[in-house]
Amino acid sequence: MGKLLYGSSGIEIEFDDRTLTHLQIVIAAKLRRKESFFFSWKDDPAIGDGRSSIWLDAAIPLYFKFAGGRVPSINREWLDTLTASSNGSGGLQFTEEPGAGAANPHNGASGPATVR
Repeated sequence: MGKLLYGSSGIEIEFDDRTLTHLQIVIAAKLRRKESFFFSWKDDPAIGDGRSSIWLDAAIPLYFKFAGGRVPSINREWLDTLTASSNGSGGLQFTEEPGAGAANPHNGASGPATVR
């Protein structure tokens, strides 16, 4: 599992590396344009099955820590879905990879996030 470390707050949000790579691409594109926004996701049932959001801004340090050494293949459809969401009034809403499951051998274990 990879981690997104949020600012100096000590918040660590866990996603599998494939998911984290796609999120990093979308988040970086928004922050490069100096766009601030919310990022929201559904929590893992192990921590209460709720939902969480953080405010993302270019002034808030982010650290993406990947568990593996290889960059996964990129799903353009998923990037488009995440990017469209990030441009909406609710900000970036995490969604599962389109086609995730048995039909997609590259999907990894993307799912709800764990916040520590």
